[in-house]
Amino acid sequence: MHLDWTALGQVAAVSTGVTVAVVVVFALGVLGLAQLEGARDQQGRTSNPGLTQAALCFLACAAVVAYGIFLIVPQFH
Repeated sequence: MHLDWTALGQVAAVSTGVTVAVVVVFALGVLGLAQLEGARDQQGRTSNPGLTQAALCFLACAAVVAYGIFLIVPQFH
């Protein structure tokens, strides 16, 4: 049995990198929600940049998850 260690290393590196990126983007989305709550507490109104940041970050996370499911499920190809 022959293992292509280079390919295995590439898959491990890409999956680790994408995982870290998704976690960072999700954390930025949570930060946007925290800014939204902070604006509500201080001024009694909403923070549009915080809401926009949260929505875009969570949408990006959902897109990465949907792409991963697309790659795994063979009926989608």
